[in-house]
Amino acid sequence: MSESLRIALIAEGPTDKIVIEAALKAILQQPFVLIPLQPEPTRPDLGGGWCGVLKWCREFRARGYGSFEEDPTLELYDFFILHLDADVAHKSYSDVGPAIEQEAQQSAWGALPCFQPCPPPGATVNGLKSVLFSWLGVASVGSRTVLCIPSKSTETWLAVAVYPDNENLLNGLECTLIMEGRLASLSKGQRIRKSAREYTNHAATITGAWDSVRAQCSQADVFHNNSTTILMGEAA
Repeated sequence: MSESLRIALIAEGPTDKIVIEAALKAILQQPFVLIPLQPEPTRPDLGGGWCGVLKWCREFRARGYGSFEEDPTLELYDFFILHLDADVAHKSYSDVGPAIEQEAQQSAWGALPCFQPCPPPGATVNGLKSVLFSWLGVASVGSRTVLCIPSKSTETWLAVAVYPDNENLLNGLECTLIMEGRLASLSKGQRIRKSAREYTNHAATITGAWDSVRAQCSQADVFHNNSTTILMGEAA
């Protein structure tokens, strides 16, 4: 492997990359470079958000490989992180458009919506994993791939890191669908709007507070443990 780990990221958007990268800086002991495969500026046709992840996975499925690790077009990367926020379980294929809705039926993709009562957050996350695997056409991810499915979004991890004592903000922490709105509606000087610039301003705080994020967010702890096992274990 190269001196710095080359980690490919398939994610909903650039702000998610910032949060995930900040978490990895707390997890990994080895230098790394996080390389976004989705969204990717040269592929505007895929778009962003969960729809972009869906379309990227659909293209992978069409290539016919059983895992990212087997795909020769991805051989430059040491590891892979596949991100999808758990709020996608509340979405519908019709949100993307009638063509995708029809393709979902023809391709036997997992059903959306697929959310379960929350708490516990893990029930919805597990259901969404099955949907994600159906997009990829696999039964599970490969040995060098880590899933990252925050409940209900990466904004939850950001909120805990930056405002750990704000009880109103953190109410129903892993079950609220409106954390992004809560952060944006805080008082002037505290509010965090969804932009790469504002999230970058808090990236170091996420890294420093990662143990606290893990303690309060079950899916952050899952991501930490899987990353430790797969990324650090393989890199050793």
